[in-house]
Amino acid sequence: MSTPAPADLLYSETEDQLRTAVRSLLADHCAATAVLARIASGHPHDTETWKTLAGEMGLAGLLVPERLGGQGASHREAAVVLEELGRAVAPVPYLTSAVIATETLLGCPVDAPEVAAPLEALASGRTIGAVAVPSATAPDGTYPRARREGDGRLYGRIAAVADAGAADVLLVPADDGLYAVATDQDGVTVLPRTSLDLTRPVADVVLDGALAPQALTTETAVAVRRGLLAGAGLLASEQLGLADWCLTEAVAHTRQRHQFNRPVGSFQALKHRLAELWLAVAGVRAAARNAADALATGSAEAPLAVALAQSYSAPVAVRAAEEALQLHGGIGMTWEHPVHLYLKRAKSDSIALGTAGRHREKLAELVNLRFENR
Repeated sequence: MSTPAPADLLYSETEDQLRTAVRSLLADHCAATAVLARIASGHPHDTETWKTLAGEMGLAGLLVPERLGGQGASHREAAVVLEELGRAVAPVPYLTSAVIATETLLGCPVDAPEVAAPLEALASGRTIGAVAVPSATAPDGTYPRARREGDGRLYGRIAAVADAGAADVLLVPADDGLYAVATDQDGVTVLPRTSLDLTRPVADVVLDGALAPQALTTETAVAVRRGLLAGAGLLASEQLGLADWCLTEAVAHTRQRHQFNRPVGSFQALKHRLAELWLAVAGVRAAARNAADALATGSAEAPLAVALAQSYSAPVAVRAAEEALQLHGGIGMTWEHPVHLYLKRAKSDSIALGTAGRHREKLAELVNLRFENR
């Protein structure tokens, strides 16, 4: 039996061009000062940047086949977009809508009109979607399901749904199927919660007689797991972008900051810390690219690649943000400097879609190793 050729994890020319375009857009529309101002205003979601990113650039439909109104690209391209969004801690619902909700719909019978219509709307960027499960739910985790009564309406409460406040449609797992529920109807209440990461807020969803006429699929667990698996895998790319920004900014600051007539970055202790962080970020890049490629190719080892990426990437992203904050000294503790946004996003991401410990348990299970999470 021949050994399969190793995956090419280097960025293609198309991916590099996509990165340049997204980074340019975010530099113009999503500067740190603008993000801070949005958070202070109490309205963090950047609708204008989302319209440009999702609608004009067509990036909301990267994972959707062309015949269904999308771009027909792959998870590798979506991973590049998320890297840049992570670098900017952009307050847009790309991960929740263009990845998790979209992939969940792609796990349903896509030729059915009740699935094709919301999928096309998500791909165009006209509609923002969210899967109504708690943000901490791992791909193989359990989650609450709504109750569907005989009148065809849904009842229940789902806590801590990421980006629920920005969503136009919720994909709600119920006891007899998966339903698309418009958030602007009577019977749906979205209650914002105090979030650590204000650039990706969470909210409770209360369903009290929400209209849900037809199930998208009765194979709810299969569709939701597909969405959460893709979300967890591509979350590693967001964590990569975040960690890379923190490393770059820490190096730049230690070169500029002088003490005893020398750049503080020339001190051996700081050199070692930054070198070790660089190696850790390089490891995140390899793990994140591997997960994106496994998802893009539909590899049978995608769950393994995702578990590996999340078990490694989440702690490194937190460490990179903590190092950046500390190495910036006093200025790193101020509201005006954006490093706190990265620390909060890193901390929030570390429990989103399953903790690193949960993913290590899954990784051990997949490779038949005994694991004790201490």
